[in-house]
Amino acid sequence: MTKSAGFSCLSCVFDYETSKTLVIPSKGIGCVFRFAQLLVLLYVVGYVCVMQKAYQERDPVISSVTTKVKGFAYTNTSYMEPRFWDVADYVIPPQGENSFFVLTNVIMTPKQIQSRCPELPSPSTSCVDDCDCFEGHNDPRGSGIQTGLCVNYSATVQTCEVLSWCPLEQDTMVPEPALLNAAADFTVLIKNSITYPKFKVNRRNILPHINSSYLKKCEFNPSTDPDCPIFRLKNIASEAGEDFQDMAVKGGILGIFIDWSCDLDWGAHRCFPKYSFRRLDNKNPVNNVAPGYNFRFAKYYQTPDGQESRTLIKAYGIRFDIIVFGTGGKFGIVPTIINLGAALTILALIPAVCDWILLTCMSKRDLYKKNKVTHLNEADSEPVSD
Repeated sequence: MTKSAGFSCLSCVFDYETSKTLVIPSKGIGCVFRFAQLLVLLYVVGYVCVMQKAYQERDPVISSVTTKVKGFAYTNTSYMEPRFWDVADYVIPPQGENSFFVLTNVIMTPKQIQSRCPELPSPSTSCVDDCDCFEGHNDPRGSGIQTGLCVNYSATVQTCEVLSWCPLEQDTMVPEPALLNAAADFTVLIKNSITYPKFKVNRRNILPHINSSYLKKCEFNPSTDPDCPIFRLKNIASEAGEDFQDMAVKGGILGIFIDWSCDLDWGAHRCFPKYSFRRLDNKNPVNNVAPGYNFRFAKYYQTPDGQESRTLIKAYGIRFDIIVFGTGGKFGIVPTIINLGAALTILALIPAVCDWILLTCMSKRDLYKKNKVTHLNEADSEPVSD
């Protein structure tokens, strides 16, 4: 490298570049420039500010929920004796955490005692003689512990004898229609309290204008009474796009969503809950193994002779999950400055994009390059002496 070439490279390091205004009477590039500015402004004002409210600070909601179900039913069928059902019978358990279960169908096996009885027929429990049964064998999918004996289940079928609660439960036939289909007209009062700790705002879904007399006669309706916290169960299923009577046969899970997304710049008094409903379990009939929702529980008794007895209940029903979500937003100087800076940065990029189009894509790009960049020599800046 020669000395002059090295000096030239060194001088380039210390060159100072400054902006130069070049006015180009081009409608094409002018439209691109103004259109890009308009898009950025629409994005910042319309999307960032109006829709996303990015100028606000956010605080997630903290919630607590309690429920109270009301209603009663009467059954008189061949499956069981006449029976009156109230809240203590069909709401299991009485109190749940952000959820409640309503019994809609049932298979009852009364007067069970711990004894020996034939196992229910199946390929794994059928036998010909005692050699087919194994004493002490415990199949988790079976009904009890085998005694090693092969006994008559019926006149034509033999099965292994088991030690279990006898008589064994017969749950192959689910009552249809559901025994407690009257649960469709039960109602539930949902009490929901929320807080935004950052903004020190507390709200309830029982709004200030709601009093005791109003609660006695109101019922939630999204179009006529969206503020009432009392919901009829069949209406919840209907709002979720389901038929309550169909769900009642084998049970299911419904979600009650309470949205507390509030713009607190308008004041906490304008912060209201918004309700929506959806089925949460899989209802697709194709390849849907073990559909619905059920569980077993027992009620225990003692016979006059001191023997323990129980009534086994296989309960089908609908579980209602209450899901509370949302955020509170309020004007904050920090997010405002951040988003304003981002908008100005995007606007500053538009001239650079337009310059690139001018210098690479336009037919007169050589002319634009010649006038865009000017190298000023130090000799040109010195005054000329007389």
